[in-house]
Amino acid sequence: MYQELPVEESVDHAVSGHAGADLLRGRHVTDSRTVGGNVGGRAGGSWGRAASIAAGVLVWCALVLPGQPLPPPVTALVRVPVEGLVVLGLLLVLRRRPARLLSLVAGVALGLVVVLGLVDAGVRHVLDRPLHLVTDVPLLGNGVDYVRDTWGRSMALLVQVAAVLLVALVITVTVSCLLRIERLVRHHRWATAQVLAALAPIWLVAAALDADVGSDRPVAARSAIGMVDDQVALGRQDLRDNRDYAAQLAPSAASSPAREQLLTHLRGQDVVLAFVESYGRSAVEDPGLAPATTAVLDQGTRRLAAAGFGARSGFLTSPTVGGGSWLAHSTLLSGTWVNSQPRYDQLFASTHSTLVRDFGRAGWRTAAFLPGNRLDWPEGSFYGYDEIYGAGTLGYRGPRFGWSLIPDQYALSALHARELAAPHRAPVLTEIELTSSHKPWWPLPRLVDWRAVGDGSGLTAVSTDRATGTDPAGARERYARAIQYSLSTLISFLATYGTDHTVLIVLGDHQPLPEITGGGASRDVPITIMAKDRAVLDRISPWGWTPGLRPHPDAPVWPMDGFRDRFLTAFGAGTR
Repeated sequence: MYQELPVEESVDHAVSGHAGADLLRGRHVTDSRTVGGNVGGRAGGSWGRAASIAAGVLVWCALVLPGQPLPPPVTALVRVPVEGLVVLGLLLVLRRRPARLLSLVAGVALGLVVVLGLVDAGVRHVLDRPLHLVTDVPLLGNGVDYVRDTWGRSMALLVQVAAVLLVALVITVTVSCLLRIERLVRHHRWATAQVLAALAPIWLVAAALDADVGSDRPVAARSAIGMVDDQVALGRQDLRDNRDYAAQLAPSAASSPAREQLLTHLRGQDVVLAFVESYGRSAVEDPGLAPATTAVLDQGTRRLAAAGFGARSGFLTSPTVGGGSWLAHSTLLSGTWVNSQPRYDQLFASTHSTLVRDFGRAGWRTAAFLPGNRLDWPEGSFYGYDEIYGAGTLGYRGPRFGWSLIPDQYALSALHARELAAPHRAPVLTEIELTSSHKPWWPLPRLVDWRAVGDGSGLTAVSTDRATGTDPAGARERYARAIQYSLSTLISFLATYGTDHTVLIVLGDHQPLPEITGGGASRDVPITIMAKDRAVLDRISPWGWTPGLRPHPDAPVWPMDGFRDRFLTAFGAGTR
């Protein structure tokens, strides 16, 4: 009985029939369905073969490289991706239409995995941690803000458009590659079966033996699936962490000591809490960064000693690295470990007290100087500041210095003029964020006489070009110079405006980018307390901190969230 064949099978049957007849007549047949889909031309066939090879290589790379560092090691390619074996096997047994649908879906999925892998590699490079997809998505806005504030709105728009186009291009390429591979499999089923027969046992044996080609690079690869699994696991971990942190905050809302016990041994002192952007331990210990920085600190120790100031220095471990300064600030001021954006959001939704509120309850006026903040800052009310000075309220009329809109010297000059020099006032606690050491560390402001600061219009840069280049060594040099400027400015500020009742606390918020510190660097940042009143320094003598502005390598290292309680204990009632 005659049975109608599906159209695609009828065409295949007809083509094969004609081909068989032509072969019997001794004629050469060129099948238009050959790799690349070109008929007859040698150039077309060559291009088709090249395109097919490129498609295979790109898909292979997309399957084995997710989760690898940038740039990826060559050994990462010497692996067998199980996802590729599964897709090849399905393409081998599926009919044409389901196979093409599978290729389309797999291509889109693979493109998204490639994008996810690129973002993960970028996060690891900048923040030295894996991507947390759900919680890190809101941080994309911070990245756009950084580009806009550093290079302008046009560049920020260009970056956003480029990012969208890159995602579209990646997905388009992966879909095209999978569709081409589907055609290859359809027309070379026997060759495909042989490839699978060779690679599948290799994957199985390698998985059984746990064979690898380097750290975290098993031969039996499942990188694409593993990346998705990792994000699911991290999402669950974040949910558990949110519950745990909420439990920590609940009983601590009223954990601050009674007013009469707060800071009794610090009464009458003006306290300046200065965060220096990216001032990390590497700045004082890395052989390539430290010499000039430690020279500034040692010279500053002598200069301040001549002016009657003493200093003690140690280390704190920051909850972040490379960025996320707000996490470090909230960790120090709240006395809780704020190492993620969800924790940050939870903290500000709570009634937890802060070091700023402690000072306010004890009778200090509290103010924040945020020269890098161009927008409203609702978090300020949570911290408990009486006054908040942002970039738009500091009256700066000078040039921009890279990302840092306002140089450190002007910010400190404004702090003195608006708070410390005010007559007939209560003691003041001021937090100031110094941003001149924020990436890209160029151009660098020039330190001038404090009387010449004015409205900032006369301030100039040390250099207006990138004389040190854009290579890693040049970036390290720019970073070191920026840190030296910030520290020199603080030392000069205290020597110029400091009084018998001034206490200056200087610390870094986090280490700089891993490209500056290299692999394996700690998350420690230096912290120094300076004062003329020896009783202030005597209160912290049990801490074992190093005399002077430069902490000894063996100086104590505390987690940053432990500082608030230790500080309140040292200067509270009931202590010696």
